[in-house]
Amino acid sequence: MQAHAIAAAGIASATARFEASARRTAADPLADLAGETVERLGAELALKANVSVLKTADEMTGTLLDMLA
Repeated sequence: MQAHAIAAAGIASATARFEASARRTAADPLADLAGETVERLGAELALKANVSVLKTADEMTGTLLDMLA
């Protein structure tokens, strides 16, 4: 199902954004602390949204399989 692939790609992207921001903050904590905090919060929200899409797609697939059974 396409929703699963899209959600998985979104999860990977959000995780990469979070990790990159964490690395930049660790390298120079005072360079752009506010900007990096906002970036990590945005990545966290994107991750949660994509997990929600994945859960919903799984539920829809389960319901469809139940209907076909």
